[in-house]
Amino acid sequence: MLIRYGYEITLTFPQPTALVCLLSVHEQHAPGIRIPETTFTNPPVPTSTYIDLFGNLCRRFAVPAGDVTIWGDATIEDDGLPDPVCPQARELPVPELPDDCLAYLVGSRYCETDHLSQTAWDLFGNIPPGWGRVQAICDFVHNHIHFDYMQARATRTALEAYREGVGVCRDFAHLAVTFCRCLNIPARYVNGHLGDFGVPVAGPMDFAAWIEVFLDGVWHTFDPRNNVPRIGRIVVARGRDAADIPLINSFGPHVLKEFRVWTYEVDALPQVAPAPSSA
Repeated sequence: MLIRYGYEITLTFPQPTALVCLLSVHEQHAPGIRIPETTFTNPPVPTSTYIDLFGNLCRRFAVPAGDVTIWGDATIEDDGLPDPVCPQARELPVPELPDDCLAYLVGSRYCETDHLSQTAWDLFGNIPPGWGRVQAICDFVHNHIHFDYMQARATRTALEAYREGVGVCRDFAHLAVTFCRCLNIPARYVNGHLGDFGVPVAGPMDFAAWIEVFLDGVWHTFDPRNNVPRIGRIVVARGRDAADIPLINSFGPHVLKEFRVWTYEVDALPQVAPAPSSA
């Protein structure tokens, strides 16, 4: 299947400001890209890119005061299959884990393993290790947190999400990641595009957050927010938590004025790349 995805974000800046944005898809999707990403800013400003410590593509801007729009659009080919389910996948003892997994075992900005360790062992310590235990964590988080856009808070941590029982997809992801790490299971935070393929349309499209867990030597996708295998995930960035991979990191104040994301199936490739919207 062919998926067109993109974003249009308008921010207002009171003064000239430097930005680092993580909005382009992860390089793992390079083989599937059928129309490369077209990006622009209005007003036009020079941009440059680099790869961060977690392997994500970052774009640097220096924007003037006033309204600035950031726009991107591309088309990718996806196999159309739901997330793989591997119920026999086992947990690896810490001594057997690769070195690059160890960073995903410890606490981070939004994932307070020190405060939730006992809770994790009380809730999940008696469940046999492996895929089933990770799924039990996702089941618990899915049922424990009530999804509510109106109660989103950028500073909410995993501990606060557990205590408050409310949040958005990033809060589901942070709590599940924290519980996994408390049980010595490497887990990392992921954001990206997730269209409503195969499920009822739930509302305006947005960037989504889910998790990846290291079992049997492979990173596996879990989604405590939706808690069912989904079709057409497009990874933008991975990190220890949301602090590592903000969509927009501005080195100065700004106000979000407009935000639009699209992810939908197309029947065929156009003869030319799609033109930016006039909005």
